[in-house]
Amino acid sequence: MVNAIYLTVSDVNLNGVTATRRSTGQHHGDLRNALERAALSLVAERGPHGFTLAEACRRAGVSVSAPYKHFADREALLASLAIKGYREQQRRFGAAVAATEDPAGQLAAFAAAYVRFAAEERALFDITFLAGLDKDRHPELHEAGTELFDTLVPVAGRIAPGEAAALDLLVRIAAAAHGLALFLQQGMLPPGRDTLADAEERAARTARALVEQERRGY
Repeated sequence: MVNAIYLTVSDVNLNGVTATRRSTGQHHGDLRNALERAALSLVAERGPHGFTLAEACRRAGVSVSAPYKHFADREALLASLAIKGYREQQRRFGAAVAATEDPAGQLAAFAAAYVRFAAEERALFDITFLAGLDKDRHPELHEAGTELFDTLVPVAGRIAPGEAAALDLLVRIAAAAHGLALFLQQGMLPPGRDTLADAEERAARTARALVEQERRGY
């Protein structure tokens, strides 16, 4: 579950971003970033499985041999983006938790921030959870996911004593937020209650309900 759970926003947000095209084989001063931006735009259009590395090269305006200076293959390119996605999640979740000192409020804020990340950074969300990246081949993904959860477990630990209980509570809250994020993306929320704000509020309310259950011992 740790691995199922974020580039700085200015690096990853695709609004208004267009890849600079160059003639094939021409030197690119920022090749790695250009390829990552191209891959993000392709994922946004087609999903994490809907493009090839050659297409990312064409979108970035570089030769098909260019990526191998930085990425062994397409999966390595996606893994690099997933790492940056984890960092963005950590930034967002950290800011959400810092907004209050009440642990129940912190977990509710985390759940809402989870849903907002999924909506605002759809391509990164899809890469993280739907690309099927091999974490044995890319152990840095496991490390990033673990680090992200490790920053949140102490918050849950203020509600559920003991590391195992705290992790269990955090997993349940994250799972609920993840489900709501997917429901929102797929248009599965009730009509009239299907906006991002509604989904955030529902995620926060669910987190508070889980906290209350934990406190009551059931």
